[in-house]
Amino acid sequence: MIFALLALRLFAVLGRRTGHEQQRQLPIPADDRPVVGGVPREAQADSLAAAQRAAENVVAVPAQAGLRALIAADRSFDVAQFMSGARAAYGMILEAYWKGDRETLKSLCEPHVYEAFDQAIAAREAEGLTLDNRLVRIDAANIADVRIEDGKALVSVRFEADLSAITRDKDDHVVAGSMDDAIATVETWTFGRDVRSRDPNWHLADTDED
Repeated sequence: MIFALLALRLFAVLGRRTGHEQQRQLPIPADDRPVVGGVPREAQADSLAAAQRAAENVVAVPAQAGLRALIAADRSFDVAQFMSGARAAYGMILEAYWKGDRETLKSLCEPHVYEAFDQAIAAREAEGLTLDNRLVRIDAANIADVRIEDGKALVSVRFEADLSAITRDKDDHVVAGSMDDAIATVETWTFGRDVRSRDPNWHLADTDED
């Protein structure tokens, strides 16, 4: 269970519209994909405005002032797309850690976060342990805090999720955990991006267990 919990301390490139820059995008649920043809421009604008208002419901009141400051600094920032990417990437980054996929983790995390992942994976490998974990569901995801420090935007997202976790030894025997009992987790993950940079990608900058 130690290694399962370590996974939950760490995450992540998030979807973001840039308008002009090439970007890495994570999967967007089919129901959330924007219609790009056959709809009048006015209807599309109304739909996007409604989606933005709905997305703001996931922003905690203390974070709203920071969100306004971020949008002023980076007008391409989109709350709905950010949150859609955050939810999708949550599972993606955990899956990479569970499988020991260092290449993916290195591309999604800031260096100090990747180093923590790498050390945890190395310790697990040294003991001959493997993780057989599964993300059952994300119950909620909300923006808890937004701030800009020295030109760097930091957006903290509070996740509530359930996981099934099993640790196996080198002989494939279960040494910890159960797929029958989900583990409820509540954590706040902070994603960072330099708003002065042309790089549109966000990376995991910090984690905090609630």
